[in-house]
Order: sequence, then structure tokens, then C-alpha cells
Amino acid sequence: MHISVLLKESIEGLNLKEDGIYVDCTLGYAGHSSEILKRVRRGCLFAFDQDSEAIAFSDKKLRAIADNYEIINTNFVNIKEELNKRNVESVDGILFDLGVSSPQLDESDRGFSYHNDAKLDMRMNQNQELSAHIVVNTYPEEKLAEIFFKYGEEKYSRSIARNIVKYREKKEIETTLELVEIIKSAVPEKAKRDKHPARKVFQAIRIEVNNELGILDKTMHDSLSLLKVGGRLAVITFHSLEDRIIKNIFKEVTEIDPKVKGLPNIPEEYLPKYRLVNNKAITPSEQELDENNRSRSSKLRIIERIR
Repeated sequence: MHISVLLKESIEGLNLKEDGIYVDCTLGYAGHSSEILKRVRRGCLFAFDQDSEAIAFSDKKLRAIADNYEIINTNFVNIKEELNKRNVESVDGILFDLGVSSPQLDESDRGFSYHNDAKLDMRMNQNQELSAHIVVNTYPEEKLAEIFFKYGEEKYSRSIARNIVKYREKKEIETTLELVEIIKSAVPEKAKRDKHPARKVFQAIRIEVNNELGILDKTMHDSLSLLKVGGRLAVITFHSLEDRIIKNIFKEVTEIDPKVKGLPNIPEEYLPKYRLVNNKAITPSEQELDENNRSRSSKLRIIERIR
């Protein structure tokens, strides 16, 4: 079962209006979308997802609430283009929940989990070509080490990459648990005791397969430009790389232009168009941590357009 992370905080943070236009860029299994739709009776919800299984499930769930929504089957990087196609040029709120949904992790055949045995896959969009199998079996050692270090912050990235390349000289790496064993053989015993040794590598491969960080910067700037005055953008992240990108973008658009900072009267065109709703990231309550262990690394940041 999928439990939406920071649900209450993100819904409150969007400051929903009954007649507003809202976008859930990460529909998943409709946890956040359901709550938005219940509150936007005279408005409209657009929801993005590229996972056909999640869309089929969520469509049924949302239909039971209301019909003033549309699911758009594409990556959220296309938010501006897709909304413009529907004659929507500005919106009242946008939500991103950047985590992998629990059903994706739990469905062993999707290959996201290092606990279940499955074919190496990890594609959010099942129609794309690049998969974990291709990354693990064809990327050169240097590139694998770079991905594990950059996207997983894995300190044993080099020895893990070396072991993968050595192993695949004998045979292709086909399954998740096969990869887990190769990772385990490359890290010292102490590292195996602290946390699951495959966690960071699996995260890194997933980010590479789905180009998660590459599309984030463009999408955030597009989303900010779509907000009406008073509109809000709420983003839930699950690892420090994502959070750093969001934090830096939000900082960049809420600060006064350094060229005019310190002037007694700053012309309006140099004033920031956005303000931070929460200066510090919002993290899960003790109760949420008890109820949903997967929420432990989540952070919520909210920004509002003010001019």
C-alpha cells in the first residue's frame, strides 16, 4: 500500500482555493491528488504520470471523488507545453512528490527494490529504452563509478564499479539480487552493518535510468513561471541531491538582485517575484515516522509568487 508522505503539510501548504487550477506533477497512486480534488470542487486538477499502472489505478480512485480532473500521460518535464495545449497559461498551485511510490518499490517485477529478486529494470516509463539492465551491463567502469558517487554519494563507488565490470566479463547481470551480491562483495563488513549496502547504488541507477536530476532544473523554472500571483509550488524531496537543487532554485528566485541590493529605493522590476513560505524545510512528524518508515528522508519546501 502507498502512504503519501507529508500529505497534511503539503495540502495545507498549497493554500487551496475551491475554484483554483492545480497541478500534481507526480500523480503516482493519487494520495495527494485525491485530497486536492476533494477541496477543488469548482476548479480543476491536472495530474502528470508516465507509469501506466499508476494511471489506471488513480483514474478509478479519482473518478470516485469527482470528474473535474485530467491525467496527462507524460513526464512532468513537459508541464508547460502540455498545459499550454489545453489553453492553461497560469495556475494556482503545483505539487511535486519526487519519491518512488511504494507500489513501484513493492512490485518485485519493476526492479526498484534491493530486497526482492527481479529483472534489472527501474524504468518509471515502461516504454523507454534505457533500463537498469543496460546501465549495469554496458556502462564503462569509470562512468558507473561516477554515477554511484554523484547520484548515490556512495564512498565505495570505485570498488563497486570494478566488481560489476569484473563479474560481467563472465556473464550478464540479470537480476536485482545478483547485483546486490556483487555490491556486497565490494564493500567492507562495517558498511554492511550500518545500512543496506545496495541502497545508494540502487538510488543512483534509478536516477540515471529516469534522468531524474537532469529534468528537475528545467521543470522547476517552468513551474515557477506558471504560477499566478498568490500561487504556490510545493516540492517533496527524498535525498540531498534533489533537495539541494530545489533549495538553490528557491534561493535564487527569492533574493534581491545583488546589483541593487542595499539601495534605499529598489525599483520594482529588481525585487524578487517569489517568497519562501517556510524558511526551513518541513520534515515528517514523529507520528508519521512511526507510521511510515519510508518518510524518514523526506523534506518539503514551499514557495509563493508575490508579484
